[in-house]
Order: sequence, then C-alpha cells, then structure tokens
Amino acid sequence: MPSIDIQTPRSVEAMRLAGRAAAGTLATVAARLAPGVRADQIDQWVREDTTRRGGRPSQLGYHGFPASVCVSRNHVVCHGIPTPAEVLADGDIVNVDVTTELGGYHGDTSATFFIGRPSPEARHVVDVARRCRDAGIAQVRDGARLGDIGAAIDELARREGCSVVREYGGHGIGRSMHAAPHVSHVGRRGTGIRLRAGMVFTIEPMVNLGGAEVRLLGDGWTVVTEDGSLSAQFEHTVVVTRKGCEILTPEPEMALAAAL
Repeated sequence: MPSIDIQTPRSVEAMRLAGRAAAGTLATVAARLAPGVRADQIDQWVREDTTRRGGRPSQLGYHGFPASVCVSRNHVVCHGIPTPAEVLADGDIVNVDVTTELGGYHGDTSATFFIGRPSPEARHVVDVARRCRDAGIAQVRDGARLGDIGAAIDELARREGCSVVREYGGHGIGRSMHAAPHVSHVGRRGTGIRLRAGMVFTIEPMVNLGGAEVRLLGDGWTVVTEDGSLSAQFEHTVVVTRKGCEILTPEPEMALAAAL
C-alpha cells in the first residue's frame, strides 16, 4: 500500500489557504449560474477567479485534462469537460468541481447546484448527495477506520432509494492533487486503514437516483450513469484531528444558498 502523508501544522495551514481559495472560487461561480450559461464560460470564470486569488487551477493539464474545472450536468457523474456546446437549461442540476493549487498545496471542493426550477427527483438526489457527504465526514476522527466512511454513506443512500458510485472515490491530497489513500464511498464498518491525525483527504460521494452503474464516454474523461438517471455530488477536503476532523474547504454563505 502506498504511504500516506501525515501533514504538519505548517502544511495544514497552507492547505487551509488553498482550500479556502477553492471554496471561494466555487462560491463566485455559483452566484453566476443560470439558464443559458455555457460550460466553457464556467471554465473561464474559474480560471480568472483562481488567478485573482493567487492560485492555479490544479485540474488544467492534469493527465491531459483540457480545462480548469469539471462541469457535470444531470446524468454526468463526474469529470465533465466544459465545452461551448454544454448549455445550462431550466431544471438542470450541475456539479462544479474546483481544485486550486496555492503555495504548493491543493484544495479540492465541489457542489451540485439547481438551475432554475428543479424537479422533485432532482431535489431529492441533490439533498441525499449532500447528506451522504456529511454522513461520511461525521465518521472521521483519529483511530476510526476508512471503511466507516463508505459504510455511513452507502447506508444513507440506500435508505433514501439512491445508489453510490463504486468506481470513483475520494483521495489523499496535499502537495499532490491525488495521493493515497483512496477513499471508497461504500464499505464495511471496522475495516480499512486506521485514520491518524494529520491525514488529509477528500470525501466526495457520487450519488445516483437510479442504479450505481456508470460508463466512460469516448472522450476518455466524462463519466455518465449507465441508465441515464440523475447524479449529484458534494465534496470537501478534510484533515483528521484528535477529536474529529476539520473541513478545509468551508462553504461560503453564497455557495450554500445557491445549492438550496
């Protein structure tokens, strides 16, 4: 198993700054989402706002990814490429995934937003996805098991008639955007590695209204639900502490309001 970094107080402070920058950019973009907005405009806003905050979009060029942000609409589970052809419409849901490198460290956060008037089904899957993220975060503390996180998420999703994507999960983060450990959003309680204070990783469950099965499109990036059902996702970067955890990508009021 790859080694897992234990961050120092100094590096955690640097990640706080990166996390807050990413969260701030997400909030800025959220305030501008509306029917008629093109996904490539969202990409431009992320580039501009990230630069204004002194950072760099971590996703741009990562393994060849062609944009500064992932924009995943409706049945797109994750890694949606923002193109001019992708236009937000009334009733859509859209996940915007922002990662910022600042001072050599990365902060990673995402949220799913309503465009115009969402259907009851859209409201349900978005609500469940947010609650699943929070249920996973509630398991994090020094000495807990990694499997506790996935178990809490999967149990909640199932109770609400939704499913959790298995192929993709959270990840360690620090000087690298993706590092150990892999954080599965399904699991069994009491299994997996023990969490230690100073570990930093993301929790970002992808929750589908229908089945959990997904497929990768021909562009090599975009992941969609196999059955065409809606998918929603929320993400925070967290650091494990002795008593629990600290969210390093806190939601500004603007981002929270836009998602309600």
